[in-house]
Amino acid sequence: MSTTTAKRLTSDAMIASIADDGARTAQAPLGHALLAAAREDPRIVGLSADLAKYTDMHVFRDAMPDRFYQMGMAEQVMMGTAAGLAQEGFVPFASTYSVFATRRAYDFLCLDIAEPRLNVNIVAALPGLTTGYGPSHQATEDVALLRGIPGMTVVDPCDSVDIAQAVPQLVAHEGPTYTRILRGAVPTVLDEYDYEFRLGRAALLRGGSDVLFISSGLMTERALRVAAALEKDRIGAAVLHTPTIKPLDVDTVLAEVAADRKVFVLENHSVVGGLFESVASALVQRGVTRQVTPIGLPDEFLDAGALPTLHDRYGVSVRRIGERVRAAL
Repeated sequence: MSTTTAKRLTSDAMIASIADDGARTAQAPLGHALLAAAREDPRIVGLSADLAKYTDMHVFRDAMPDRFYQMGMAEQVMMGTAAGLAQEGFVPFASTYSVFATRRAYDFLCLDIAEPRLNVNIVAALPGLTTGYGPSHQATEDVALLRGIPGMTVVDPCDSVDIAQAVPQLVAHEGPTYTRILRGAVPTVLDEYDYEFRLGRAALLRGGSDVLFISSGLMTERALRVAAALEKDRIGAAVLHTPTIKPLDVDTVLAEVAADRKVFVLENHSVVGGLFESVASALVQRGVTRQVTPIGLPDEFLDAGALPTLHDRYGVSVRRIGERVRAAL
C-alpha cells in the first residue's frame, strides 16, 4: 500500500523581507554600509543580542570578528556594554529587534546612554508591523517610547538607499541614535528620485496639488505607489519623506502643509506617539490650523498572522491606503 506525506503547512509570519515579488532589492544594506564605514573608521564596533543573522549585523561580524561583540540574549547588558565602549572613544552599533531594544532595555537606553549623551547607535529590526509574530515581536510603540528620551535621535529609513546613506551620518553624529532598520532583501526605491539622506531633514520626493503624504519608513514606498495610482485619475499627490522623526524637520513640514491640499500622515507605527503626533504637535505649536489625517496602526495589540493579511486588516497596505484617500477626496 502506498503512502503519501502531507505537505507541511508554512507561514510567512516571520519573513525576512517586506519587499514584494519582483521588486528591486539590495541584500543586507545595513551590514554592508557598516562594514564599509568601519574600514575607514577604526572606532566603529558592532554588538548583537544573539540576533546578528537577523539584523544583518552578520556581514560586519564575519568580516571583522575582532570588532564584534556577541552579548547573548541580554539586551540590557548589551546597552550597558555599548555605553562603556562609547565612553572609551569607540562608536558602537548595537543591534537587536525593536521590541527588545526598547521594552527590555529602556532604562539602560535612558540613563546609561542618553543622559550622558554618548555616541551609541541602536539599529533595530522588525519595526512596527514587519513581522506577523504578534505583540511579543511587533514594535508598534517604539517611536513613542524613544521620542520621550531627551537628546535621542530617531531615524526611520525607507529603503536600502536610505539605510546605506544614513550609516556614515550616524557615525558622525554626536549623541545617541535609534534607527528602525529593514533587513534581508530590502527594497530599493529612492534611487529613482533626486534624493540624498540628510540626518534631521525631510525631502519632497514628488509634488502634487491635491494631496500631501507625509511619511517615513516603509510607508514612504507605499505613499509613492499610491501617488502613482492616483495620478492615473488626475489626482496630484505629493510625498514628503521624513526619515528623521526626531528631531522633526518642522520648517519643511510646515512649508508643505501650507498649500491647500488634504494632508495624510503615513507611518508604520501606532497612531499614538509617532510621526502623526509629531506633525500635529508641530502645527499646534506654530499656530497652524490644518486638518491632518493619520494612516497608521491602531492603538491596540495587533494579531499574529501573515503580513499581507495583517497590512490589509489594519489599513496600511497600498490598496487600503488608496481606498482611504479616495474616500476622503
